[in-house]
Amino acid sequence: MSDLFETAIVQKRNILNELRAKNLSLMELRFFTIYLSKINPRDIDTRLVRFSLSDYQKIMNFGRLNINQLKASTDSLLCKVVSIPKPSGGYDSFQLFKKCTVDKDENGEWFVEINAHDEALPLMFDFKNQYFKYELWNTLQLKSAIQIRMYEILKQYENIGKREIDILELRELLGIDPKKYSRLERFKSQVLDYCQQAMKENTDICYTYERGKTGKSGKWLSIIFYIYKNKSCTRNIQLDDIGYIDDNVDIELEDDPQEEIDYGSELANLLGSAALNDEFNLDQVRVLQDLTMKAVPGNDHLEMCNYLVSKVHKMNVYNPKKENRFKYLCKIIESDIKETEKS
Repeated sequence: MSDLFETAIVQKRNILNELRAKNLSLMELRFFTIYLSKINPRDIDTRLVRFSLSDYQKIMNFGRLNINQLKASTDSLLCKVVSIPKPSGGYDSFQLFKKCTVDKDENGEWFVEINAHDEALPLMFDFKNQYFKYELWNTLQLKSAIQIRMYEILKQYENIGKREIDILELRELLGIDPKKYSRLERFKSQVLDYCQQAMKENTDICYTYERGKTGKSGKWLSIIFYIYKNKSCTRNIQLDDIGYIDDNVDIELEDDPQEEIDYGSELANLLGSAALNDEFNLDQVRVLQDLTMKAVPGNDHLEMCNYLVSKVHKMNVYNPKKENRFKYLCKIIESDIKETEKS
């Protein structure tokens, strides 16, 4: 059993909502949540947190861990920036983490160590009562960043039992693109109902909702949430209980004696090697890269890599013939793109 969850209480501060909403993928959000569970908010000396590489692998949902994929994930974490508004209308911006180390310990075991940025320390330490608590297991079974954010937004109001939120504010807190789920029925089914079911099945709270303020023609302007203790869910999930990966999977950190394939760009090399395991030729990787960029808008290479890995896993379930694998994978991604365009 991993010691990753000796501290099972997550402590958060509301000022980090912007960071979570705009910049963190699901895996990064999960990592950040676990990082916060490992520090003592009253002891700044706990800012440096170490994970075994196998635990990090599970958190980030990696299968066969490739050095390029590992580096891309840690580089991405070091690039995360939070902006703190000033009374004047300006803001301060700084990185959340300042250093990440991947190395072997005295026993020859690989680990990942990450240290908070000096400017970010006031957000995590010594902020007295400006935080709320929840047990970490509540978010480990949630399947999207939106579900985790919705849980955190409503968990803060569990004792009050009610919260009214403007729809525009809620969309911003959830990190939803303004063009996505623009129709109310789509927003209700793909966000409100989607999160409602996930939280009912996996967390210690559940909720119902109804229309709040309305505008012209009855347009919903706000939503009223009613938050309840979820008596039907008594789980206490730990990382080892979740089947993200095979515990015996190889971790390839040593230099590969084979010649590396150059697919023509940093992103293509990451996808071709880390996500696709060099299965496809240069032209096929470029096509899959273009499709992945459409399916995962933005410039988060790690999120694109994780997305493509998940599609490969889905393809492997159906086990198409070798000569059909490229076309099959393309169709899976194209289906996601069409679904996104509909919304």
